[in-house]
Amino acid sequence: MKTVLAQASDPIGVGLAANQVNVLKRLFVTRLEPGAKTNVYINPQIIKRQNKQAKNDHDEDDEPLEGCLSVPRIWAPIDRDWMIRLSWQDRGQKTHERDFDGFEAAVIQHEIDHLDGILFTQRAMEQGKPIYEERGGKLHEVIQP
Repeated sequence: MKTVLAQASDPIGVGLAANQVNVLKRLFVTRLEPGAKTNVYINPQIIKRQNKQAKNDHDEDDEPLEGCLSVPRIWAPIDRDWMIRLSWQDRGQKTHERDFDGFEAAVIQHEIDHLDGILFTQRAMEQGKPIYEERGGKLHEVIQP
């Protein structure tokens, strides 16, 4: 899994769930920047959530877009909890618990969705968000809310 994630370059992958590569285990890996350490999360469970901080003066166009290695060239703004507390095991079966926020929390929620059989496109539709397809380096709305 680490190799698959490291080789993802267009776009660069930041997370990969085991079931995306036909490994039927409840685990995922993350690597938030190229060359950074790859983190392994086994039997992850979100045990606390905090909604996003109040939005200042920005509109929906300012929301970051989420993509997925399993759905190439498709993007959508997804509302994710701003902060989560995660419980998981490492490869040595030691249990950990830690708070994550911002981008890292979003990546973890995305990967746990994969483990639960949910794609970000389903989240977009549930949240009434547009879905975009990247063609020729530009985004084209393919599903309107």
